[in-house]
Amino acid sequence: MTKVLVIDDIKMMRIYLRRCLERAGYEVEEWVPLSAMEIPEHLPVSAPDLIISESQLPGCNGATLARMVRKVVPKVPLLLLTPLRDREMEANLLKLGVRQVLTKPVEAEALVQAVKNALPVPG
Repeated sequence: MTKVLVIDDIKMMRIYLRRCLERAGYEVEEWVPLSAMEIPEHLPVSAPDLIISESQLPGCNGATLARMVRKVVPKVPLLLLTPLRDREMEANLLKLGVRQVLTKPVEAEALVQAVKNALPVPG
């Protein structure tokens, strides 16, 4: 089963993402880092197939998170959630390897489609 790591400091958002993804057949792990320093340590232990994260975590913005993910688990796709649409920020995040930037609130169907698009096709 495909494992999705959901990182968001808002509990209701984590619950919503979990429900959407579990209904679509994904295994979900919710996680809230206490600091950016925990992120590189947790990712290899969690061993997700995909990461969905809020773009603004305490002490860590989307660009910093994207760099950490690329360094620690380079093959794991990263989707970022943001409350505000900013084309320049989005372009920069895509250059850093983020697969897609989704605007909150994200509809369940759009979320599941983004996950499917980000994951490698089983061979």
